[in-house]
Amino acid sequence: MAKKDSSFLKLVLSLTLITVVAAASLAAVYTVTKEPIEKSKLEKKNNAIQLVLPGFDAKKGTIEEKKVLMDGDVDSLTLYIAKMDNQFFGAAVETFTKKAFAGRFDIMIGFDKSGNILGTEVLKANETPGLGDKIDKKKSDFSIQFNGKNPSTMKLKVRKDGGDVDAITAATISSRAFCDAVDRANKAFQQVLVEYATPVTVDSTQTTTK
Repeated sequence: MAKKDSSFLKLVLSLTLITVVAAASLAAVYTVTKEPIEKSKLEKKNNAIQLVLPGFDAKKGTIEEKKVLMDGDVDSLTLYIAKMDNQFFGAAVETFTKKAFAGRFDIMIGFDKSGNILGTEVLKANETPGLGDKIDKKKSDFSIQFNGKNPSTMKLKVRKDGGDVDAITAATISSRAFCDAVDRANKAFQQVLVEYATPVTVDSTQTTTK
């Protein structure tokens, strides 16, 4: 009986040791890879901002980050407000949709100061290869149709739903999701448009009477 207990104890100790070593190894790998991964994500995001804001010179201009939480959403959208010569240039909006075929994807959308779409860039998506992944302009011209359009006059729905958007063949769900992400971005952009596009000036000659 004592021999069995001893063998069991050795087995438990061996498994414990293996678990500790595995956990330590995973922690070490995480520590080593965390910074490069975060750096890569940041670079991709910065590149996306530049790509969706053509004409904006980051060396001469400034970018202010602002968070906007839309009604009904849990996750905030991040807006990168771009200015050149202290004048409002436009904004890159980091938006998302949870209506995608794979659940969710994230894209960056650029707007000029009039609300026209300047460009789009996919940040993260897991749509079906050869179908839904065509939301990426590297895979098809689907997203190009949004460029130069203003959501105030463009119906952000696929034509099957009565909108103005030509859906990706055999990928209507992904197309609808893309429209949802663009619509969410536009609504967030509109919330800050008045604040940044038409700065309030105060007439110091006026006095307030009670």
